[in-house]
Amino acid sequence: MGNSALKAHLETAQKTGVFQLTGKGLSEFPEDLQKLASNLRTIDLSNNKIEILPPLMGKFSVLKSLALNNNKLTALPEELCKLKKLETLHLNGNHLTQLPATFGQLLALKTLSLSGNQLRTVPTQLCSLRHLDVVDLSRNQIQSVPDTVGDLQAIELNLNQNQVWKQALEISQISVQISHCPRLKVLRLEENCLDLSMLPQSILSDSQISLLAVEGNLFEIKKLRELEGYDKYMERFTATKKKFT
Repeated sequence: MGNSALKAHLETAQKTGVFQLTGKGLSEFPEDLQKLASNLRTIDLSNNKIEILPPLMGKFSVLKSLALNNNKLTALPEELCKLKKLETLHLNGNHLTQLPATFGQLLALKTLSLSGNQLRTVPTQLCSLRHLDVVDLSRNQIQSVPDTVGDLQAIELNLNQNQVWKQALEISQISVQISHCPRLKVLRLEENCLDLSMLPQSILSDSQISLLAVEGNLFEIKKLRELEGYDKYMERFTATKKKFT
């Protein structure tokens, strides 16, 4: 992409606070963007070939939304975690295996999409994020959901299709602590290799979850209906449905 085209995008971004440059084959984060670090609210660099995010990421002090879907990122810089205003982070379709240790400092974060990466567990850093509403961890390589998940503040957690291709290792262990998530209303566990015995019954009887999506696992849905606590789950499900109709 030519300098003049980039310059035009930068000029527009200066006026709007929005920089969008998708599908242009960029191999690196445009360094010229740092000139607008104090007024950019939205950056979308999806569908490029960016492999590394530079430390200057930490300078975008008013950034609210960052989208880097379908790039080639294998790691995120610690500096990204300095973005105190960041509310939405989309990193679908990269090669991330973990999140920075300081990820829990993104205190304004509400929506996090990490679908189609290479995470092996639900990152514990997410439990520090008090305003987190939606977490999408579908299509990763997550094999267990650890006890720390009980502190997760999210309203919706998506763990669909967590299978390691060719190895058939899927989510096979879910901590009973998931029932203690204070705000969790929607839990998606579709197309994993879950046996019914691996699903904590407390999700039905003792949680806030009012939508449990478990199609495409190793049990028939009618077997789920026979479990103790299913009637309590259906009460929550019906009450929520009524609220929205």
